[in-house]
Amino acid sequence: MAYDLVTLALFRSVAASGSIAHAAALHGLVPSAVSKRMGDLEALVGAPLLHRHRRGVELTPAGHDLLRHAEALRDTVERMEAEMGAHATGRRGAIRVAANSSAISQFLPEDLAEFVAAQPDLNVLLTEMTSVEVIDAVRSGRADLGIFSGLTEAAGLTLMPYRRDTLVVVMPADHALAKRRALRLADVVGEPFVALQAGSSIQTWLDRRAEDIGARIRRQVSVQSFDGVRRMVQARLGIAVLPFGAVEPYLDAARLAMVPLDEPWAVRELLLAVRDTGAIQPQTAALIATLKG
Repeated sequence: MAYDLVTLALFRSVAASGSIAHAAALHGLVPSAVSKRMGDLEALVGAPLLHRHRRGVELTPAGHDLLRHAEALRDTVERMEAEMGAHATGRRGAIRVAANSSAISQFLPEDLAEFVAAQPDLNVLLTEMTSVEVIDAVRSGRADLGIFSGLTEAAGLTLMPYRRDTLVVVMPADHALAKRRALRLADVVGEPFVALQAGSSIQTWLDRRAEDIGARIRRQVSVQSFDGVRRMVQARLGIAVLPFGAVEPYLDAARLAMVPLDEPWAVRELLLAVRDTGAIQPQTAALIATLKG
């Protein structure tokens, strides 16, 4: 059975006014057009909906039942329109974000908490990836927004500044180098290292900088997360290079030491990436405004 919303709206008006003529005037139609619509509706239902008399019309039992359903349907459509309008204006929906470990461990928790508090009807779907994977997710459309290391090639995407982080050397608190005020890569390249997973922008960058000075990072063990690196360093399996914000909060509890890495390349840009600025959804634009703020 194919009911249409216009005819049901006319039926509700006829029921409310008790008059086909009044309903026609309300909708800017001639009474004959409304009368035909009501006849077609009765044919579709297969039962009389209206008792017609000289003073107007009254609903039959079938008419009362149909009115109940028509009013419920109107309410559902109004809720649908309100929710779709919220999506269109950016007040509702989901934002798919892909971010590297540096952003997640240092900056995103507070930034996302601020955003969610201001936009409680928006859902942020955050996935942790390497910077290379972040770029691939944005290019393929699997992520609406990417947050990654500026050391990673991202041709073809629109980029915006997010934050800066600084690389430091982390080691056990009683390590022989722990009292140094600063360290160059040449000072530590001979040490066993706790390395990050393959594809990590930090590890790739560190390997390249070691090659620049004719050296090679000696991996004692490789792990996937900053937490895993800290635990392995704490267990004296090697030293590591991590962002400042991934080390400083854990120094005392983990019995670790942190020494600045005195290299011009130790300060990194974290960037925001989108595929097409002309196709940014309002929800994503709202999140970008918070992150840039």
